[in-house]
Amino acid sequence: MHAAKLLLVEDDPALSELLEYRFANEGYQVRTTADGDEALLLAAEDVPDLVILDWMIEGTSGIEVCRRLRRDKDTAHVPIIMLTAREAEDDRVRGLDTGADDYLTKPFSPRELLARVAAVMRRIRPALAGESIEVGDITLDPVAHKVSRRGRTLQLGPTEYRLLKFFMESPGRVFSRGQLLDGVWGTESEIELRTVDVHIRRLRKAIEIEGAKDPVRTVRSAGYSLEA
Repeated sequence: MHAAKLLLVEDDPALSELLEYRFANEGYQVRTTADGDEALLLAAEDVPDLVILDWMIEGTSGIEVCRRLRRDKDTAHVPIIMLTAREAEDDRVRGLDTGADDYLTKPFSPRELLARVAAVMRRIRPALAGESIEVGDITLDPVAHKVSRRGRTLQLGPTEYRLLKFFMESPGRVFSRGQLLDGVWGTESEIELRTVDVHIRRLRKAIEIEGAKDPVRTVRSAGYSLEA
């Protein structure tokens, strides 16, 4: 299993050096930059497993970097933890709405950041290693492209399989139709948002088995999520 690749985008030299040292000590491959434009280039050259992203950086702002990473089909799935001195609730909501998976306000303990990154990596590691992913009673084998539920093999079409895999890599997270469209079909897709609803219905039907609850949750005015 390869070492997890982190992209650290932080313009405070002392903090960047400290975090790079701490993560490298834990076995992570770390690339650093203080510039938002360079961060986008680095992510495009070699897609990281996780991005630690400061809000206030040089060049393109952290919030815009987050937005662009989410729009790019190659980085749409990459977890992003935002670092910021902004403590207002509206700022936290804005960061999360833009696509950040977690949010840590400064000052913070490097140990806490390490713990949060480790928690995210435990969740995504199966997918990175090509190992089976399990969420609730559903198991997905990314190598064999097989899905089972309570021991029964399920028959999914290619799109429903990609949709389910996308959900299973971020269980519990609510995705808007736009985010699902970008993440599953790609940013250059010309299909309409309502097509997402059609495939959600097909996915629900494909994974339905007697006596089991529907794990796909509709969140009113927000989107969909996969619950364990």
